Amino acid sequence: MSRNILVVGASGYIGSHLVPNLLNLGHHVTATGRNLKLLEKRGWGNIDNLELVGLDLELEQDLTDLFINIDTVYFLVHGMNHGHDFIEFELDCARQFSHYLGLSAVQHVVYLGALQSQTSSSKHLIARKETGNILRDSGKCITELRAGIIIGPGSAAFEVMQDFVYHLPIMLTPSWVTSHNSPIALRNLLYYLTELIECPPDHNLILDVAGPEQMTYKDQMVRLSKVHGKTIRVIPLKWLSPKMATYWLRFITSVPTNIARALIGGLSCDLLADGRELQRRMPQHLISYEDAIQEALAMNTDVVNSEIWGFDPDALLRWQTGYGYFPKQAGYTLKTDASCEDLWRQVQLVGGEEGYFYANGLWRIREWMDAMIGGNALKRYRRDPQQLQLGDQIDSWKVISLEKNHFLSLLFGMKAPGLGRLEFTIEDCGDHRTIDIR
Repeated sequence: MSRNILVVGASGYIGSHLVPNLLNLGHHVTATGRNLKLLEKRGWGNIDNLELVGLDLELEQDLTDLFINIDTVYFLVHGMNHGHDFIEFELDCARQFSHYLGLSAVQHVVYLGALQSQTSSSKHLIARKETGNILRDSGKCITELRAGIIIGPGSAAFEVMQDFVYHLPIMLTPSWVTSHNSPIALRNLLYYLTELIECPPDHNLILDVAGPEQMTYKDQMVRLSKVHGKTIRVIPLKWLSPKMATYWLRFITSVPTNIARALIGGLSCDLLADGRELQRRMPQHLISYEDAIQEALAMNTDVVNSEIWGFDPDALLRWQTGYGYFPKQAGYTLKTDASCEDLWRQVQLVGGEEGYFYANGLWRIREWMDAMIGGNALKRYRRDPQQLQLGDQIDSWKVISLEKNHFLSLLFGMKAPGLGRLEFTIEDCGDHRTIDIR
């Protein structure tokens, strides 16, 4: 039976996988995200039974229309990437949403929370638990699924472990590495989420999501390394606290530091799950840890081959499994009175004699370094001195995405241990423009 479903937080990790599943089952989906363009880049712009809605719960706004004709809601919002005050941000979003939810005719809400511990003081876990309480204050029937580590491409906890395995043959870790968790394959979690539509309860439920076995984080990383054909040694140190560990996370993992720091805070205790009740209600075969990893690695191909990632076959050909899932970023956004057309004319002059608009001396040093190891960065070339086209070569760079007066993406052509892009984004904000160089 087809239903009208609202997915709040569709641009996030779980939402981006859940929405296609719901569409394939024939449901009509309203998908919300803070960045509509990100949703559209997933190829969701022209699907008959999908409606995209920009929604920023941090802003005060009337959400009444959002719930019109909606049967089921998935609430997948979290604030881990918001910064040090993410807990208040997360709870404020939940309060605003819960208020309008209570005024709606929606009968069932599915909320994806986190496994809990009696002894943990983790802000991340506290926020997840309190968000569930706030949603229940709406008076609606809330099904809260509490999950631990999800094994799939883009899952922050899984990607942190992947980066550790690839970059550290010997790991000195806090003692929390011996804490237990219950990892579950992404496919298994998505099955539970979608099946809940078919059997809505008549009262609030809190159900643990559990994989086929309880495992320590150490065991997970050792077994992960074996799947990748690597050998790592994990050495727990009692004096190394989770807080100390967060300081070097930015050097080891590509996962945004705010998210990694929030996750680390919840690792100092066992997060055991009892998934028997959920399995009784919605039985399925639970994929083993190693098989879940293999599925995640196979899915990487689909994830990378998208407009969000590569834009270009050259980037896809150079992609390696060990590359960080989340790109490291450095850049600056400038507010200006200049027109989009004037900014675009200037952006198109990049390379050649003009250089990079900033720190040209450092770029020139980088080009000489490239030449010393056999690169061609010192060869100056442009098809046209003033205008660019898709596929153009600019010195050692390649134009891989171009939208006139708005966006330019260049693929890094110098020799490097990974992939790189240089991007210019121009936005018209009415009384001013912004240009972001990243």
